[in-house]
Formats: sequence, C-alpha cells, structure tokens
Amino acid sequence: MLINSYISSLINSPLEQFEVTNLISIEAPILNNSHFALTNLGLYSIIVLTLITGLHYLGNNNSKIVPSKWSIALESIFTTINTMVREQLGKEIYLPFIYSLFFFILIANLVGNIPYSYTVTTSIIVTIGLSFTILIGVTILGLSIHKIHFFSYFVPSGTPLALVPLLVLIETVSYLARALSLGIRLFANMVAGHSLLKILSTFLYQMFNSSIIIAIFTLIPFAFFLALCGLEVAVSIIQSYVFVLLVISYIKDAIYLH
Repeated sequence: MLINSYISSLINSPLEQFEVTNLISIEAPILNNSHFALTNLGLYSIIVLTLITGLHYLGNNNSKIVPSKWSIALESIFTTINTMVREQLGKEIYLPFIYSLFFFILIANLVGNIPYSYTVTTSIIVTIGLSFTILIGVTILGLSIHKIHFFSYFVPSGTPLALVPLLVLIETVSYLARALSLGIRLFANMVAGHSLLKILSTFLYQMFNSSIIIAIFTLIPFAFFLALCGLEVAVSIIQSYVFVLLVISYIKDAIYLH
C-alpha cells in the first residue's frame, strides 16, 4: 500500500517532472545569512558534465593500438561535427564550441529518458539562456569582424529606399527572434515528448493494475509505448543535431553576412 501510494504520487501530473526542486538547502549565518541550495537542475547538470568527461576518458585511444567501441563512436561523432563546421564555416576555430554544445545537449536529452530522472533541456531557463548567450556571442563576432558594416545585414541589397525602414524593422525582429526560437524549439520538443510518455505510462500503469484480463490486452499498447520510447531517444539525438546546425548557420550569417 505504501509503495502504491508513493508511485501514485510520482505519476500524479505529467508536468511535475519538469519542476525545479531543492534537494539540499543550507543556511550559512556566518556569511551574512547566505543560502546555498542544490536543485535537481544543478544535480543533473553536474551528472551530465561528469558523463561527458567520463565518456571521453573511456574513449581515449592514445595508449591503445586497437580502438575501443567508445573510441570509434566518439571519433565518428567528432568527424560528423568537424565536417559540418568545415563545410559551413570553413574554419575549425569554432569546432570546440560546436562539439561541446552538441555533446552537452545530447547527453542531457538522453539522461532525461531514464525513468524518474530530470531532463536539463526541459528547463526554459537553460534553453533560452543558451540561445540568448549564443545570439549575443554571434552578434559580438559579427561586429568584431565587420565593424559598422555588420548592420548592412539588416538591409537586403537592392532594397528601395522607401522600404528600408520597414525592412530594417522586420529583419531586426527576425534576428532577435532567433534567441527565442532556438531555445523554445528544443524546450518544446523535449517537454512534449516527455509529457506524452508520462501520460501514457500513467494510463498503462492503471490498466496493468486493474485485472489480469485487461493486463494481458494491455501488452499490445505497451509495445507501442516501447516504440515511442525509442522514438523519444531518436528525437533527443535529432534535436541535438538540429540545435548545433542552426547555431552553425547563425555563425555563418555573422561571418559572411548572408
């Protein structure tokens, strides 16, 4: 009975899994009443960074003649990201940033697929914070390369003089909207998928606990649920790829003013 009530509290609402809660809270009166707290967002961010470091440590192939499976997988991912950067930007100076960004989003998305875990990328603060930071960095990059000529990006060539004010306004809004669209796209896809899985898992849990006959017939929708779980893993990988692909396109626009 105690276990059933605990599980029922866990699956009460599909939106509860996205709440940021305090895990550890410490009051420090000796430091001007400072308050220190470790939230589930902070904990899983540390877990994600630890996993990234651990995976690259396991994939280290410097002292081995035959590469391991981890090393082959990491080298394949690195080659893919490196090809994207070289073809789109023509400079590998941006590769460390793009590679680190891809792995952070990828591991954060995949960790969130573990039952009763927390998905870092379902926090709007994280996704919007990333997108705003990237937009600011891209703007600074464009200004450092092109100086005042960077603002010609907001005035398409061949525009009639009478339409310049309107087009400048439209291009400015479109440019600033990148900061929202980039983060909201990732946030919305992860929240939608996880919410759907939580609703379906709650429904299946109740059906499995109703009667033996219904539980047997529930095996069919349970198979579809497992397929959706696999689809969510694929979405986690695709969203990581799409995020860095858009970031590369934004950097390309800043460099070449397309």
